[in-house]
Amino acid sequence: MPNGRPHPSKNYLDNVSRVADLSSTSTSLRRDFLKQGAGAWAGTLFLKMAAADGAESENPAFQKKSKNFIDTHVHVWTNDLQKYPFSAGFATEDMKSAAFLPADILRHAQPSGVNRVVLVQMSYYGFDNSYMLDTIRQQPRVFRGIAVIDWKANHPDEIMEELSREGVRGFRIYPGSDLPSTWLDQPGFDKMFRCGAEKHLAMCPLINPDALSSIGRQCEKYPRTPIVIDHLGSVGEGREIREADIRALCALARYPEVKVKVSAFYALGKGEPPHLDLAPLIKRVYEAFGPHRLMWGSDCPFQTVKESYEDSISLIRDRLDFITPEDKQYILRRTAEKFFFA
Repeated sequence: MPNGRPHPSKNYLDNVSRVADLSSTSTSLRRDFLKQGAGAWAGTLFLKMAAADGAESENPAFQKKSKNFIDTHVHVWTNDLQKYPFSAGFATEDMKSAAFLPADILRHAQPSGVNRVVLVQMSYYGFDNSYMLDTIRQQPRVFRGIAVIDWKANHPDEIMEELSREGVRGFRIYPGSDLPSTWLDQPGFDKMFRCGAEKHLAMCPLINPDALSSIGRQCEKYPRTPIVIDHLGSVGEGREIREADIRALCALARYPEVKVKVSAFYALGKGEPPHLDLAPLIKRVYEAFGPHRLMWGSDCPFQTVKESYEDSISLIRDRLDFITPEDKQYILRRTAEKFFFA
């Protein structure tokens, strides 16, 4: 799940190491992906957006076609390194010119009923969000964005406002090499959180469970700032699913503006489909936050290194009987639609 780093410096390299090593499981999958190369499949995939939602089926089997689902966590990048160069710290030869293009995610997603996608800035580009922004401009009805900006800049809030006019609705933040207990104690984050509250733009933390309490303290300071926590707060990533971590995540439900991405199943728990070992964790989060504050995401392309796209979405769509069909619509579409596409 690493994505977005500061400019080249010792601190930059520390952050690269910190975020890239959040877990041996996810890092290994990403390394395998880069060695294999994503490839650039031929042809162009055109999506036809539904003119209206219409009456939704009450069939709990959830027919796959025409469900208008939204994937809230996807990374894309191109092998056009002249137009979109990688940030310092990433050796392009190690990537083997790998690419994961907008057409690639749609090729995976459409057969599963997904036709809109929230892009998360890829770490290879650092703070240069150009490729993501160009992707949104080309298909604004299909894509929205979560950017990465330099929170140590003089006016990160002004950058946020500028990017919000380009289809960006959230901003990834993470501790990097800072302590998980104090990483948010920086003037730049104060400016970002204030702007988020004023402009209804989300802070999207990529954190381990040991940083969850810091999010709570920030919510006390900025209760109106939307928060969208990545990947179930990384509970169960590279370790057992611990009761204390579940409680720490669910404790944030007391703050009305906090939402959670139910995502990256391949990196949590046993990391094997059909991922039913994650059901107790998801049930606790579902009961704490409710469906209106949960949103599903695949974390593609890393989801598809050793599993299929269906292995991710089918856990929510087909396998968790404790979630009602109506609530599945919120987790798979409505929550993200209201925040990212409204």
